[in-house]
Amino acid sequence: MSKSQHILACIDGSAVTESVCDYAAWYANKLNLPVGLLHVSDVPASIRRDLSGAIGVNSREFLLEELTKMDEQRAKVVNSYSNALVLDAQDHIHSKFEALDIHTYQRRGKLLPAIEHFKTVNRAIVMGRRGEDHKNSRINIGSQIETVARASDIPVLICSEKFKEPSSYMIAFDGSKTAIKAVWMVGRSPVLKGLTGHIVMIGNHDEASKQSLSAAVAQLEDAGFAVEAHHLTASDAVGGLLKFQVEHGVDVMVVGAYGHSKLQQLFLGSTTTEIIASTLSPVILVR
Repeated sequence: MSKSQHILACIDGSAVTESVCDYAAWYANKLNLPVGLLHVSDVPASIRRDLSGAIGVNSREFLLEELTKMDEQRAKVVNSYSNALVLDAQDHIHSKFEALDIHTYQRRGKLLPAIEHFKTVNRAIVMGRRGEDHKNSRINIGSQIETVARASDIPVLICSEKFKEPSSYMIAFDGSKTAIKAVWMVGRSPVLKGLTGHIVMIGNHDEASKQSLSAAVAQLEDAGFAVEAHHLTASDAVGGLLKFQVEHGVDVMVVGAYGHSKLQQLFLGSTTTEIIASTLSPVILVR
């Protein structure tokens, strides 16, 4: 495995694969880094029950041999599909970013362990909002997103729609630790530098929140970012953020991700998930 950093693009062959490739290439190009194309195949082996009993031993052995052959054939098909997928994705990126360096990786098993295998070289992760298993559901964000975001200490960009080169961004800010970290990570990276920036707080009109918002703006300005603060009143934080995004034509949202534990989320719900599921624009999650 290469020791150089890369932007890891998790592809699965679903309708969002081209979007993942394009946003990963854009991200990598901004940082002058390679793209790492990762496809993970999770194909369980056949369940081989004990077939003894009513049928004879010879029949059982024959059936087990047939199951083994089926598993081997299925593995060959999966490998061929994976090979074709990463090659097509590589060609797609090179058609737009000809000089971009691309590494391709194919793994068997679960997505998170495969991502963590590259933990030391991942600079950011790009995933599709809806995977192949959720392609007919616009509201479902995909079962892997929260799992990966909770385990990552680097930005995770979630996308779905056709690529549009971003010209503006907004940071959803509530003064929490995750929001403060989101501001810090934006400020130390050139990815969003030069774009029109907004930092938006909904409610929380106490003095401490106002000071936290001012400090966040000052931090970004000190890092050379042009950013405008907005402290708005709305009964629903998610609705207020999405309304602001639409009214100002914001291309990318930056969100401090999953600040509550899974147990708290069970009772309180997840603002992060609601934002991801409610916008078609790319969202950068910072845990």
